[in-house]
Amino acid sequence: MSYAGFYAMAGSINAHPALKASSPQAPIADFFREDIHHNGAFTQVALLAYPLFGNGPASPTTTPWFLKDWIQTGDQTEFTWHQQLGPLANARQYLARNVFWQQTVAHPTYDQFWQERNILPHLQHIRPAMLVVGGWFDAEDLYGPLSIYKTLAQKSPESRPMLVMGPFGHRGWSEETGHTLHNDLYFGDSLATYYQRTIEAPFFHHYLKGAGDGKTGLPNVYLFDTGLKGWRTFSSWPASTSRSLRWYLTSNGQLSAQTTKPIRFQEYTSNPAHPVPYSEASLTAEPDFSALASYMSADQRFASERPDVLTFKTDILPENLTVGGAITVRLKVSTTGTDADWVVKLIDVYPPDEPNHPYLPNPNRQLANYQQLVRADVMRGRFRHSFEKPEPFTTNQITEVTFPLQDVLHTFKKGHRVMIQVQSSWFPLIDLNPQTFVENIYKARNTDFKPARHRLYSDSFVEVSWLP
Repeated sequence: MSYAGFYAMAGSINAHPALKASSPQAPIADFFREDIHHNGAFTQVALLAYPLFGNGPASPTTTPWFLKDWIQTGDQTEFTWHQQLGPLANARQYLARNVFWQQTVAHPTYDQFWQERNILPHLQHIRPAMLVVGGWFDAEDLYGPLSIYKTLAQKSPESRPMLVMGPFGHRGWSEETGHTLHNDLYFGDSLATYYQRTIEAPFFHHYLKGAGDGKTGLPNVYLFDTGLKGWRTFSSWPASTSRSLRWYLTSNGQLSAQTTKPIRFQEYTSNPAHPVPYSEASLTAEPDFSALASYMSADQRFASERPDVLTFKTDILPENLTVGGAITVRLKVSTTGTDADWVVKLIDVYPPDEPNHPYLPNPNRQLANYQQLVRADVMRGRFRHSFEKPEPFTTNQITEVTFPLQDVLHTFKKGHRVMIQVQSSWFPLIDLNPQTFVENIYKARNTDFKPARHRLYSDSFVEVSWLP
């Protein structure tokens, strides 16, 4: 799992004939699209992991060394610690000798350094049978399992790839937890053990002790529907039965199947001095990875109330609506700055009579009117045309920004609403964009960070795959 999952995948390339089956689980595939980056934007909470990867103690030690010189927490929260750090250039006070940090700063674009670390181009003619496993709520490596499975299915069908995605965070399928929760949400009991007994053990038994002919009796694709809270099987992914559905971001705050005429806009001011938090937990949690583990299904009501977050929603759904597969964001925007980030979130709005389940970690939390994050991601605007060659925005010029969100399998149930939120900061999950185009954001100065006025035009839309 995790980096070891990457090694499992890498070790299956040009493999020895004795290797019959492999299971890369939560594997990273491309450093510029997951883990320490999201579409080129830096995952700032990952700063706290750099000492683990870039330096360590000179000799064995019996005392903790990881992060010991980094954080004097006092009463700081994750949000305030990162905010007081200031521009990323200030991280050099902690990481000046860290090789990994030096490499990150030296390669702010998708150049040869990062391209050489992308495993996907090498996944051709893989011979061992492959079981690719991931979690829908994995905040570190979601792109990896999805992209690796799709690449194997296209370039190495002889590996007979299988895909499993469950309602888990990073590595959450590896141990029995009793009631399977992510953040506030309950998905069932003993789902990790169920997966291990139903999929993982039969897979390896077949290839290591059984016939090994690929006739496992297992589904090609085994995915958990995070809305209906149950497993579904598919012969391939994306599903062959999926259809395209567009939701336009209209100027009156409605998600509509059609855009309005004439084209109008909504606008908001994004101020780097007052960024949108990526979760409520980051405002109270200590500066570590605790909030990161839960944000991908977290309640978004705190963001809906902000003036720098645009909110769009459907009417109450008259019947179930299942979104299964890819999500593409196509925005029409303009800005008074010369750079900007665009964060888009797909949200399931619960009805006001939604009952609480008996296993809520926070007894004060109410699921009535809950706004469950289903999927979200950021696009660093400078990379809207190319990750290799960043470009500034032309001030006040309407520009298209297109980017994918990762796949989902989620049923928005009858009586719920679908919501889309658009914002331009997501802190400290993502580093702050100066909103002034600079050559290297890792070296930006305080004076480069400026408020900007952003407009979102009503011919913007989010395109999803829905399953009839």
